[in-house]
Amino acid sequence: MPQGAAASFPPDEALQIAGLLAFVGGYLEAYTWMVHHVFANAQSANLVFLWVYLTSGEWETAVRYVPPLLAFIVGVTLACWLRWAAPTRATRISTLIEIVFLFIVAILHNRLPNVAGTLGLSLVAAFQTVSFPRVEGLSYNSVMVTSNFRQTIEGLFAAFAKSAGPRPFRRPYLFGAMCIAFGAGAAIGAFATEITRNYSLAVPVTLLVIVLLLCEQRPIAAKA
Repeated sequence: MPQGAAASFPPDEALQIAGLLAFVGGYLEAYTWMVHHVFANAQSANLVFLWVYLTSGEWETAVRYVPPLLAFIVGVTLACWLRWAAPTRATRISTLIEIVFLFIVAILHNRLPNVAGTLGLSLVAAFQTVSFPRVEGLSYNSVMVTSNFRQTIEGLFAAFAKSAGPRPFRRPYLFGAMCIAFGAGAAIGAFATEITRNYSLAVPVTLLVIVLLLCEQRPIAAKA
């Protein structure tokens, strides 16, 4: 590619799609914690809580953290199989699956709150993180913020150290935007869940529908 030419990426790697997904990731994390007191996305936290309560002998509390871990494993496995079985349509199908599961969670959370919250939302998080692993060719995570935060700091250091190559501030800009989107999603998710728990999942469902429509666009040329 000639120097200075704009890079072209698949639609599912576009910044606007990654930002919407990061917002959804933060929103669902806040929703799951406020409603079910477990994490749908941050399985490291669930694993830590599991072992803390196990070692202290609080078996009943520890068991609460097992279903989201198992659901995440199942979700990652299914999403990987989908990418293998239908590589050209995997992102669209995965997004449809996420929307369907969120509808199921919204319907069941009053009758089966623990099952709906821990299993459904962890499956959604697993599908999302496997199906949308990149933004403009760079690996990122739309359901957790730690790696994106690290990439932002590393990108800024490389840019100011003059070792980042062409477009030095693009990398920290992308990952910084992911961090902001995730934080905004968590804040709005917490507010919406507090105000109207019964309808709060309408927000991520709507955003995922927008993501599905954006995935049908032509390849996106990244800006400098």
